[in-house]
Order: sequence, then C-alpha cells, then structure tokens
Amino acid sequence: MIDGATEDTRYGPVQVEVTFAGKKITAVKTLQSPTGDGRSVQINDYALPILAQEALASQSASIDTVSGATYTSDGYTQSLQSAIDQL
Repeated sequence: MIDGATEDTRYGPVQVEVTFAGKKITAVKTLQSPTGDGRSVQINDYALPILAQEALASQSASIDTVSGATYTSDGYTQSLQSAIDQL
C-alpha cells in the first residue's frame, strides 16, 4: 500500500491510498476528503466510489472528472498519480 500526497482543494484535502499487486492497481482507498459542510460530504459520497472504480478500470490516474465534483476529482487524480509515481 502506498499513500498518495495530500492534495489541498478549494473545499479541503484529498488523499488516497493505493494497493498494488506488482504494477497493477488492486484497490484505492480514500484517506482524506473534504468534510467542511454537508454538501461536500454528499458530493464526496457520490463521487469517490466512481473515482475509485475508474482508477481500477483504467489502471492509471487518467480518469474522468465526476460532474459536480471537479475539485474533489482533481485532488483525487493528483493524489493517485503521486502514489503511482512512488511505485
């Protein structure tokens, strides 16, 4: 397991932990996400599972931004890429 960098976004930090089997991404866990208000929590509850699924499918940080969760998506992909870069 490799922790990605904590990425500060407009609404709070985003950080992921990536599990690899060799060079294959087998799991992505969110360690930090914006929790400053109810709306942020609602957006992240929707967006984070989609982002994790896309990361597993693409095996990279080249994933689509989730509509309505642009800042979280950007922070997620940056943290994911930093974990991949440590491999």
